[in-house]
Amino acid sequence: MAKKITKKIKLQIQAAKATPAPPLGPALGQAGINIGDFVTKFNAATAKMAGDKVGVSITVYEDRSYDFVIKTPPVSGLILKAAGIEKGSGKNATMKVGKITRAQALEIAKKKMQDLNSKDDEGAINIVAGSARSMGIEVKG
Repeated sequence: MAKKITKKIKLQIQAAKATPAPPLGPALGQAGINIGDFVTKFNAATAKMAGDKVGVSITVYEDRSYDFVIKTPPVSGLILKAAGIEKGSGKNATMKVGKITRAQALEIAKKKMQDLNSKDDEGAINIVAGSARSMGIEVKG
């Protein structure tokens, strides 16, 4: 018989740098999860993605056990990292804050391909380029 799900939690956490401090600690504490155990498992699972902010979906069961699924980093975070800037433009139509190349957009698209709704690389690049434009970042080449 399957375990009964009591709660689902979705968070974005720095890969390999999870700590019991807020926002993670209170969210897990309310769900009845052993915080130290989760932090250890999460940091071990995301060691290769260090430096990126990743999404994690935690399913909590009635007996206080849990499963978690790590998602790929958000496209916006990957674009900012590729452009080498802290944040996007507040006025994307008039003020451009950075540039990325088409090759960088392809690299981001390949990382996110499993999450994107496209049939091929070209469609994925267009999705990434659209996100970049909305952040005030130009895609050249």
